[in-house]
Order: sequence, then C-alpha cells, then structure tokens
Amino acid sequence: MRHLSVGIVVLGVLLGSVLVLAQQQNPAPPPAPPPAAAQGQEKAQQSGTTFHIPVNLVDVLFTVLDRRNKLVPTLEKEDFKVLDDNIPQDIRYFSKQSDLPLRIAMLLDTSNSIRDRLKFEQDAANNFLFSVLRPRKDEAFLMTFDDEPQVIEGFTNDTGALRDRILSTRAGGGTAVYDAIYVACQNELSHPPRPPGDQPDIVRRVMILISDGEDNLSTHTRTEAIEMAQRTSVVIYSISTSTQWVSLDDPNKEQSGNRKYHLTEGDEILKSLAEETGGRAFFPYHVDDLDQSFQDISEELRNQYSLAYNPMNHAFDGRYHRIRVETPEHKGFQVRARRGYYARAGRDTAVQPAGTVK
Repeated sequence: MRHLSVGIVVLGVLLGSVLVLAQQQNPAPPPAPPPAAAQGQEKAQQSGTTFHIPVNLVDVLFTVLDRRNKLVPTLEKEDFKVLDDNIPQDIRYFSKQSDLPLRIAMLLDTSNSIRDRLKFEQDAANNFLFSVLRPRKDEAFLMTFDDEPQVIEGFTNDTGALRDRILSTRAGGGTAVYDAIYVACQNELSHPPRPPGDQPDIVRRVMILISDGEDNLSTHTRTEAIEMAQRTSVVIYSISTSTQWVSLDDPNKEQSGNRKYHLTEGDEILKSLAEETGGRAFFPYHVDDLDQSFQDISEELRNQYSLAYNPMNHAFDGRYHRIRVETPEHKGFQVRARRGYYARAGRDTAVQPAGTVK
C-alpha cells in the first residue's frame, strides 16, 4: 500500500511538469486589441484590482475625389498620410466602408426669415429623401426649428410619412440653428436605430440642414454644435435657402450656370458647419439645381474610407486638434473629412469646448 501511495505522488508530479511544459511551449494567445473608439477608455484586471488605461483612438471617416470630382474608392492604407496639428501619425486601423445603412437627420428651418422659401425647403427635403433613402435599409427623422428644435417625425424608412410631415410645416418665429444641430446629434444620432438582423452595428450618420444660416435664439454656440457633430461622427450637408445674391437688375444672372457670386454671412456659416464635419454646402436657386448634388451625396456616403490613430501629441487638455488626411502620391486628389476634434479634458470628464470655430 505504501508503494502504491508513493507511485501516485510521483505520477502527479510528472503530470504537473508536463502541463507546465505544455503551457510554456503553447502560451495562450494575446488578447485582441480593443475596437476603435474615439476618446474612450479600456478597463483591465490584474490581481483582482481594476485600473483604467486611456484608449485615445481618433476615428476619421473620409471621401476621396479626383480632379474631376469623381469618387476614388480603390486606395489602400499606404496611400494615405494623416497629420494631427501638422504632426504625422501612425494609422492603426484602416478600412473601406461601402453601402452602409444610413441614419439621416433632416433639419428644416421653419423660422420667419425663410417664409418666402418654405416651398423650396419642402421640395428640396422631399427630393433628397426620395433620391437617397432606401426602403428596409436606411432610416431618417424630421426635425423643424424656429424658436426651438422639435422632432416631428421619428426615425422611419417610410418616405410617404416623411413627405406628409414635411408638407405640413409652417413658418414663423426666430431661428435656433445651433440648438437644432446640437440636440439632433446628442439625442437622436448618438444612438440611432440598429440595422435589422445580425448585421454589424455600423451605420453612417448624416445631417441634411436646410436653412438660411442665420441664428438669433440658440443657447448653444456654433463651436458647441460643431463639436457635438464631430463627437457623434455626423457629417453635415447644408443647403442654403438664401437668394440675396440674385440681382434683378441683370436678367442673365438667373440663367447663369454659376449663379452664386458671393456668400452671405449665413451662407458662410452653413459652409463652415459642413466643412468642419466633412460634408459640403450647396447654394442653389431652383430645386432642380440639387438633383445632381443629391446623387453625388448618395454615392459619397456609400463609398467612404475609415482610419483610426493614437495621437502621439495628445494631452488631456480639452484643446482643439486639427486633422488633415493627405494622399502624397496622388497630388490631384482631394480628401473630404472632418477637420478636427476636441481632446478629452480629463480621463473621466466630458470633452470641453476649446476656442471658437470661425
């Protein structure tokens, strides 16, 4: 019996040695890297203690156009260079994103200042939705704003319901453009409806802003509105309702193919909102002028690139950082992307506004 006990002990020691040797030769695979997330945090466990590791990835969605303003969807990671405050960065993640579901915010200015152009707004909004919105894949919601923003139709893919609500809008009151952008991004576009089925939870967030750009009632600033759009990865496409640039003294101007001879102050604001978020601004006179523009927007939104990087020059100071994405080997190409982001002011605090975007 004693010999049997000794044999069992020896056998146990030998088995333990084999297991240790196997673990040394076949170590467990390292944990997968965390998903890209702008200005986030990662939690880790060690010896029963939880600690925080800052995950400071900056995500950038962008579109590339050639000299003829045609989309370029065939580039690879090596074709791009990204600069953060003019400092080159290492691209950590890169992908081509095509045909993603769209989540669209349609913002209509219904203030008194656009009363004479309300029919134009309604037609432009309906034309866009019927041109771009795909049944069972894309969804949109409708927000009007005068003294304050109001969602009058929630997320839906029913273009008929959206059309009816658009046609029922009436004009009157002041203008709160910045509040509308801020609220739409914070309350609606920050958590849009997920795609149906087992598809990945990835959607493209888009805002169509139709307004004259004049703001006289917002409690939020333009800087705050742009910052909220950037934080929620919302691309703004703005459509001006202004016709102040039309000269009745020159009847040939209305027939001109390029009618915009100068931008009003409101137009400049609309342009800034679009360019800071990676979108475009349009200055049409007739609704028909927008037909090709809507087709271009639709194609752009479904053929974009995405990259993410860890800023080497990052500091938790709440400061605004300028982003520039370049194609060094393709000098004639133009990259359309958001122009910057606000660094987190502290590891556990919200992003704070820094400076004024002009």
